[in-house]
This record gives sequence, C-alpha cells and structure tokens, in this order.
Amino acid sequence: MKAVVLAAGYGTRLQRDIEKDQNKHFKHLHGVAKALLPVGDRVLVSHWLRALTQSECIDQVFVVTNALYHEDFQLWAQEFPSVQVLNDGTRNNEKRLGAVACLQLAVNHFAVHDDVIVIGGDTLFKEDFSLRKFTERFAEVQKKSEDGNLVVTYQCKDDETSKYGILEVDSDFRVQHMKEKPLPSETHSRRACPCFYLFSRTTLPLLDVFLKEKETRPLEEKDAPGNFLSWLIARRPVYVQEVSGRFDVGNLASYTECDRYFREQLQNPDVYLI
Repeated sequence: MKAVVLAAGYGTRLQRDIEKDQNKHFKHLHGVAKALLPVGDRVLVSHWLRALTQSECIDQVFVVTNALYHEDFQLWAQEFPSVQVLNDGTRNNEKRLGAVACLQLAVNHFAVHDDVIVIGGDTLFKEDFSLRKFTERFAEVQKKSEDGNLVVTYQCKDDETSKYGILEVDSDFRVQHMKEKPLPSETHSRRACPCFYLFSRTTLPLLDVFLKEKETRPLEEKDAPGNFLSWLIARRPVYVQEVSGRFDVGNLASYTECDRYFREQLQNPDVYLI
C-alpha cells in the first residue's frame, strides 16, 4: 500500500493571518508550508509519517508540494527513508494544479498500481483514529468488492453543514450521496468528510477520466479532492469509517487550537494515529 500526502497548497488564509498579527507572536511561521507547521513536539506531517512507519501499513510515501516549498520538504524528508517528494511545478496560488491533479500527478509519476491512502497535508485527527483499524476496515470493504473505497467521516454541528461536503450513508455505511455545503434543512446527515481516503487500485485510473471530463471547467470544480469523491460515489462503492473529530489547519485560529491540543491535551502520544 502507498500513501500520498497532498501538500501543494499555499496556505493563503493562514499567511494573511500571520501578516496581520500585530503582536508578531507567529512571525516565525511566515512562509512555512502548512504541513511543516510545528504541532506539539513535531511538524504536522511528521505525525503522519511516524504513524505510517510504525503501523507498517505502507511501504512508500509520496509528498506532492509546489516549487515554493519544494526545498523545505526535501530537507524534512531526509529523516524518512520511505518518503519521496514531488514538485508540481507551480509557484503561486493562482497557478496551482488543484488537489485532484496533484494526486493524479503522483500516481502517474511514480507509476502507482497499488491501493493508496490519500492524506490532506493540513489535517490531523482526534485520538480515537487508528491507521490499523482504518486499514482493517478497508480489508473488510475489499472483501465485498475489489473496487471498494473507504473514507473518514465525523459528526459536525448543525450550523457547520454549509462548510463541508456532507455524506449520506445507508445501513451498511456505504455512501449514497454527497451534498456540497448544504443547509441543515437540506440533509438529515451531519457526516462531514475531510481529506483522508483509501482508494482501491482499481479506482486510480478514474482520476484521468474525471480530469478529462473537467478539462474545460473552472479550477474550483476540480480543485478540492471532495469534488472527485462526489463524482466517484456514483461509479464505485465508497464506505465510511467514523471518527470523533479532526483538526483542519486553515487559518491562524485553527492552527493555534491544534497546536495547543497537542501540547496540553494529547493523552497517548506514543500511539497517536497508529
């Protein structure tokens, strides 16, 4: 099994917040990629690499970044023999490829023909998440169909449905629909879906199909990985694994909340994510 970390974003909201911080408490984070932000005792993406390595569920990790942060990620990756860093060639947010195209780039560049864990480079989970349990659940899904895929979901608040893609599932926890940022009255579900997926090897060729279909469409329709997931649901089985919550480092407030949790509240750091 392989893992792809999507870390080619430019963190524009976070960088704006850092520039506006009048106390300059966070000036040391200026120009730092979100996946390389210090969270607790290590940088954000290192929490994933530690768990991926110790859980022994993957044999290679591909990190897709941009030309602006490429050197920073190469320096970071020296600590992890299983990591290869791929530069998407862009230098600013306006020219970004988008997350789905970055995933396709990694799959094609490294000739991946294996099941793939896809990890958003700005995402961490609460302590009940376990890579081992997640991959065991995927094995169950694969027994039903080799085309089966698995995604993480958690319960959001009523007033948060309009911020996320919301999954509607059946009694077997198979996804039936995904509604993009619906009003609370537009769905009974409160299942938010962050960027953490396990795609079967048979699903990977559909990245090319999706991007070909969206070739002439605006970037917003093919940027977020949730756009591909929503398209995929009608074409391949997609199941969910529930977790209690996640951290999404989008701006300075969410970053400081995440860092504080890992410094002050993390109960079992030795087994976190494993």
